Amino acid sequence: MIKSNKKLQELTSVLGKDNNLLISDTIEALRNEQPFEGAIGLLVTYYDKTNDTGTRKTIENFLNDIKDLSAREEVINEIGKQWKPRTISMLVASCWQSGLDYSDYSMEIMMAFLNGDYLTAIECMTVIEEFAHGLNREKKHEMIKIIDQNPVSAQNEKKALTDELMLILTR
Repeated sequence: MIKSNKKLQELTSVLGKDNNLLISDTIEALRNEQPFEGAIGLLVTYYDKTNDTGTRKTIENFLNDIKDLSAREEVINEIGKQWKPRTISMLVASCWQSGLDYSDYSMEIMMAFLNGDYLTAIECMTVIEEFAHGLNREKKHEMIKIIDQNPVSAQNEKKALTDELMLILTR
């Protein structure tokens, strides 16, 4: 990922306009450019505040299709921020949709599972299930310990998901 203040300013300018077609076209054009630092953060900020479903879908598709390994850290950083639940869920879904290996970020995904709503927890479980086979026993044990320290009540809708996640991690 390159550093480009110019590209960042251009994207900021486009996202600041009230022109959903221009915004969608600009996002689509990003697919043909070298990835630059900050773009994901700007897109997530816009996603979180817009009510335009078409633009949100364009951002989702863009994030789902990212194949640049250096983008993982920026995606994970955004997952840890205080966004609307739908935004965090979309970000976590992009982790498994992209096909990139997020195993290095297992703890961050685990925290999103514990702190997120039901839909986010489903997406987190999917991501963890994708890379759980590659985690060493020590990392799995550490994740299980975190789950044990943050129990989910039997009445919580995430209880069954938590139980399933424990099974995944004990395999």
